[in-house]
Amino acid sequence: MKEQIASLFEAVLDQWMAKGQLTEQARRPVHVEATRDPAHGDFATNVALLHAKAMGVTPRQLGEQLITELAPHPLIVGIEIAGPGFINLRLRADALFEPITTCIAEGSRYGRGATTGRKVQVEYVSANPTGPLHVGHGRGAAYGATLSNLLSARGHAVETEYYVNDAGRQMSILGASVYIRYLEALGHSLQFPLGGYQGSYIQDLAAELIHTHSDALARPIDDLTRTLVSDGEDTKDAHIDGWIQSIKSTLGADWHIPFDLALTRILDDIRDDLTEFSVTFSHWFSEASLVNTGAIDAAIAQLDAGGHLYRNEGALWFRSTAYGDDKDRVVQRDNGEYTYFASDIAYIANKFSRGYDELIYVWGADHHGYITRVKAAASALGYDPDRLTIRLVQFAILYRGGERVQMSTRSGSFVTLRELREEVGVDACRYFYVMRKADQHLDFDLDLATSQSKDNPVYYIQYAHARICRVFEGLQDQPPFDLQRGLANLALLEGQEVLDIAQRLGQFKETIERAADSLEPHLLCYYLQDLAGDFHRWYNGTRLLVDDISQRDARLTLAQAVRQVLANGLTLLGVSAPEAM
Repeated sequence: MKEQIASLFEAVLDQWMAKGQLTEQARRPVHVEATRDPAHGDFATNVALLHAKAMGVTPRQLGEQLITELAPHPLIVGIEIAGPGFINLRLRADALFEPITTCIAEGSRYGRGATTGRKVQVEYVSANPTGPLHVGHGRGAAYGATLSNLLSARGHAVETEYYVNDAGRQMSILGASVYIRYLEALGHSLQFPLGGYQGSYIQDLAAELIHTHSDALARPIDDLTRTLVSDGEDTKDAHIDGWIQSIKSTLGADWHIPFDLALTRILDDIRDDLTEFSVTFSHWFSEASLVNTGAIDAAIAQLDAGGHLYRNEGALWFRSTAYGDDKDRVVQRDNGEYTYFASDIAYIANKFSRGYDELIYVWGADHHGYITRVKAAASALGYDPDRLTIRLVQFAILYRGGERVQMSTRSGSFVTLRELREEVGVDACRYFYVMRKADQHLDFDLDLATSQSKDNPVYYIQYAHARICRVFEGLQDQPPFDLQRGLANLALLEGQEVLDIAQRLGQFKETIERAADSLEPHLLCYYLQDLAGDFHRWYNGTRLLVDDISQRDARLTLAQAVRQVLANGLTLLGVSAPEAM
């Protein structure tokens, strides 16, 4: 309906432009919004305020002129000027029921936009495969998956990607940690390094290594530790790096055995964990492939040819300060090894080469400092940095029994995403993770997430859906529900609660568009909570299964439309729409 109203005003602006009364430069899009107070009508627009200055009149004068020249519409029964120049419109009662009929007709596609032709990639989670996903990763997973769903519903062609960091130092630490635990399990006396991964899953991997290879990979401890520096808080990085170098040198070609075992098992666990969390990806992209295909060499060579690199003290530096960074960045160390940033540069080039119109990165808040350098690299490679959007997801702080739970992947003292799901369920996890703006800290209250009350927003929404299902189950001893009869008798619906629901249903598509365009899925959560609240208020004061069949079916048709929108919205959030609770 809003589009129809906007088109009426656009037609008047077209006429003014044709007469030379309004220039193209001065013309502004017409925005029509639902009024917050029904006393002010059903819809309002600020079109007069936006064009009054260009037309040389006051907003109220221009508003009167607009109303005079506006083409009549059979559904508009009243137009008036309000305040400094807003135009309020009131519609025929049956016009307000248009969202109901459209929702019923479109079903599960209601709210989805037409194909835009825009190709978007969303890369999210991308946690190092060095251990199980924890509750912090869960928020990025829920945000990225929901955002991808919204962008797809908006009409964009969306592909999702998980970037597997399988070629860096952290993976070497992982492989070394497994091997050291392997030696320990074989009875060798040693002190596990402070810089290693210490979770129990490392010992499980070591046990599997023993099961498959017995002691065939064992090497003398003295040979492995002869050159190690002492282990302490100030030297733990050098100590574990010494272990890595020693193990690689001593094992030679067999180094890949503990390394590949750790990578494969943990990556498989991450895939399974995310799948159970209703998160899947179009692509799993290997960082190692950038190394093996020479993509990093090619990207660095391109930057060098463009004059964006220089050498200093043996290292190769990228002039990121030329693009607003606070300092230049090393891409190749003096020992010839590429840095993580070099892989990032090659990855950017790879992404752009795949023809996406927009690249969306979803990162943890601790990666804030990387934004400028990544955009700088895109610019230096010749790409438009505005096609690259980076969204930061703040940490999720988990509370159990009022106490904050500490997390640390390296120490192994953390709550996994799987443990959280098992405690509160996938639905609560998905909803709670996205119900706040991503760049705001989230206090995840386990007590609230598991409560069955109106204070628990996901329960409140799901209960509205289940309530409607229960109403339809109550038809067993009554004449069958006739949808066409219900649609034909929508005019029998009465009360402000009905109008509130109908208007809210009409806002669903707009909500999806705003949430997708602003990359803010929490807007959908707010919408569903409001819709559920509208329905509960109506349901609590209205008997749906009345004796008058025409009125009954009209009410059931409205309830069915609400059920459909709740289901559509929950699906976008990755949350189930239960039929019974």
